[in-house]
Amino acid sequence: MPPHSDLPLLERYRDLLAHLDETFAISLGEGATSLIHARRLGAELGLDRLYLKFEGTNPTGSFKDRGMVLAVNRAVAGGAEAVICASTGNTSASAAAYAAAAGIPCFVVLPAGKVARGKLAQALAAGARLVAVEGNFDDALEAVRQIGETGDAAVVNSVNPDRLEGQQTGAFEIVDALGSAPDAVALPVGNAGNITAYWAGFSRYADAGKTDGRRPRMLGFQADGAAPIVHGAPVAAPETVATAIRIGNPASWAGAVAARDESGGLIESVSDEAILAMQSRIARTEGIFCEPASAAGVAGVARLASEGRLHRSEVVVCILTGHGLKDPDIVVPDAAALTVPPDASAIREAMRR
Repeated sequence: MPPHSDLPLLERYRDLLAHLDETFAISLGEGATSLIHARRLGAELGLDRLYLKFEGTNPTGSFKDRGMVLAVNRAVAGGAEAVICASTGNTSASAAAYAAAAGIPCFVVLPAGKVARGKLAQALAAGARLVAVEGNFDDALEAVRQIGETGDAAVVNSVNPDRLEGQQTGAFEIVDALGSAPDAVALPVGNAGNITAYWAGFSRYADAGKTDGRRPRMLGFQADGAAPIVHGAPVAAPETVATAIRIGNPASWAGAVAARDESGGLIESVSDEAILAMQSRIARTEGIFCEPASAAGVAGVARLASEGRLHRSEVVVCILTGHGLKDPDIVVPDAAALTVPPDASAIREAMRR
């Protein structure tokens, strides 16, 4: 039987996550995100049982909150007086919010000029202290890890195992909603923590006897310009419109490869054009506005379906990792409404155009 959804996320899955007598004082209402049967989009792609797990409804608008709530709770319990992270956006927004709820400072190290404005605004609003570096995400993370080793602040990137442990709850919720594991789960792959966490979550649920033992194939998708796992080597200067996966040397590389291989899945790449086209398609067919990186997994699934590598009858879940308002400039950089006189006839005429 699924856990009580009215409980905070960490309490719902306490039997799998909590240490002995551990308490979780901090919660922003994360988790319990919708699993939406994408009937129209699925029909277009030739998949009768396509589902979208919309993580954009988490408190800060992305899947990061699942892991951050556990990481910050444990950091505070361990005596941390501050948290620090490297970020391309979503991690900073989440870390800043949970640090604010905990009453401790949050320091964010980010690549100069490479973070979407919506995400940066969230971090600033929550009081994060930002430091921009002349380099990419991988450079920022290396510096943050060095700072973490000194004990000056707790690192809350996905190199922190509590982050990945908390992110497993997305897999738990999918099984609770469907009654068993799906045939395949597709995700965007940037720092590779999420595909690692989801596979661990499905395996953990099965090992705990909470499912029929079935586990899905894990389908990971990187952007063509930031596809180190696909190419088998780090990318020194990753480039993609999908800022959340603009990472050239994933911290959880080994975990992602293990998830792929152990599940009989794959990790491939998709073009920026395919990502943006699918972002628009999801919004126009299903009414869900996700950020560009989220659409990478769905774009990959569309290609697999067209090539006959996914069967119409399979249950396929795509993880939409973040809300579209995280990065609105990609969609409407110069949007403007058609201006007409304020009368019904003029408006009606405009409607015909």
